[in-house]
Amino acid sequence: MLQVSQLTVPVDYTDAGLRQALVKRLGIADQELLGMWVKQRAIDARRQHVAFSFTLLAEVRDEARVLGRHEGTLQVIAAPDETYREVRPRPDHVVSGRPVVVGTGPCGLFAGLLLARAGRRPILLERGKAAGDRARDVTGFWRRGWDFNPESNVQFGEGGAGTFSDGKLYTQIRDREHRIPWLLKEMVAAGAPEDILVKARPHIGTDRLIKVVRHIREEILSLGGEVRFESRVADVVIEDGVMRAVVLADGSVIEGSPIILAVGHSSRDTFEMLHRHGVPLEAKPFSIGVRIEHPQRFVDEMLYGRWAGHARLGSAPYKFVAHCPTGRAAYSFCMCPGGLVVAANSEPGMVVTNGMSSYARAEANANSGFMVDVRPEDYGQDSVLAGIEFQRSIERAAFRLGGGSYHAPAQLLGDLLAGRASKGQGSVKPSYEPGVVWTDLREVLPEYVIATLKLAVPQISRKLPGYGLEDAVLTAAETRSSSPVRIPRHAETLVCEGVGQFYPAGEGAGYAGGIISAAADGMRVAEAVLRL
Repeated sequence: MLQVSQLTVPVDYTDAGLRQALVKRLGIADQELLGMWVKQRAIDARRQHVAFSFTLLAEVRDEARVLGRHEGTLQVIAAPDETYREVRPRPDHVVSGRPVVVGTGPCGLFAGLLLARAGRRPILLERGKAAGDRARDVTGFWRRGWDFNPESNVQFGEGGAGTFSDGKLYTQIRDREHRIPWLLKEMVAAGAPEDILVKARPHIGTDRLIKVVRHIREEILSLGGEVRFESRVADVVIEDGVMRAVVLADGSVIEGSPIILAVGHSSRDTFEMLHRHGVPLEAKPFSIGVRIEHPQRFVDEMLYGRWAGHARLGSAPYKFVAHCPTGRAAYSFCMCPGGLVVAANSEPGMVVTNGMSSYARAEANANSGFMVDVRPEDYGQDSVLAGIEFQRSIERAAFRLGGGSYHAPAQLLGDLLAGRASKGQGSVKPSYEPGVVWTDLREVLPEYVIATLKLAVPQISRKLPGYGLEDAVLTAAETRSSSPVRIPRHAETLVCEGVGQFYPAGEGAGYAGGIISAAADGMRVAEAVLRL
């Protein structure tokens, strides 16, 4: 089998045209091409010319001759073996206890799945509710005036924070063990759309992700595992430098061997509890900023030109980084084409924003985090938990400025650039629910963040003409880009430094930054456990 990369065809290509382009690239007659399969399809819109760029697998009649013709190039090679090699427990291994996995986001679910398939019957603990009940609580808070539930919200519950996001399934992590193709195939088997297997930037959407996490949970249960909802870990038992058990909020004690911590970046009370026990933590950089909304049709036209609206292209995404004279960078984060800005707080009396899209990406606006990097020296180094308090201070300020009813403070981009408060919306209708209060975001965000955002807009507009639309809506505060702490672990065994039998994993521990990277890290930790 051959792999052919960077094969470019027009947006309105036909299957016959794609085959013809492949035959031409290989330099063979049509009858010599015995089979063709799509490995990846990407949209190339970089040079004001929109096209598709394919990576194809090809079966040809005389592979050695074709490879010899293309020797020295990288675009035609022998197809690499990308098989994920599952770790099997040693046959002589005596299992001393059941693993406990804290958290049922992608990290915890896939760690639990591998352990369950290996016969380890894991116990998964989730502070929030099952996906369906959780979705009702979240939408009730957004749209029906329900009270905020600190244990069932955008951050906490089955599926983790990624359940209420765009459901992006791509990452820049290295994947020498080929976990990512395996993960995508598992998600398709669990109900995800098959196109995630070939899209260069696949996404699944909140509406489809709920089905997937349910399916994974059901398989874990069928293999003898347990999944316990509304089971918040309030304490741990550490004896002789080894974590022996976790203590739930109701006082019940669950012993585990080992204990995998797969909580998200918003499990602040968990980090505080571990810190009290002397578990090592490190402060780390993260980012804060706003959600910025433009009309999706505007973004489509900006990036796709005359091809805007074409069914094959869908809603256009963008990505940018702007390095500013302040010494800081502003960048897009968790861009949601055709999506909504949503309330994403995990504690009462605070306002946090995030973005979310369904699989169809059919809402009127595009939104993205418009973020600025923050370093430990910005928020104080008197405690490794100072970053958490820094986030909280901004979220409380946003809550107060929004009127204390979980409305979010918002400002037009033109007003931010001019240094004045906004009085009302322009041509872009904000999508945030429960609603917004028009104001001046200088009352929420630090001066260096505002200055960097303002300096970044002209830079971004040179690459994305029109990004500086004066009526674009900025909604604050976006504070949950990543965990403010890292729990150090051994590079090979993945065991927490100084605490035996304890495996920090995923986003909350500082080792991932999205659905796929979190799921892959959960796999890594499960593999480490199975090698014992």
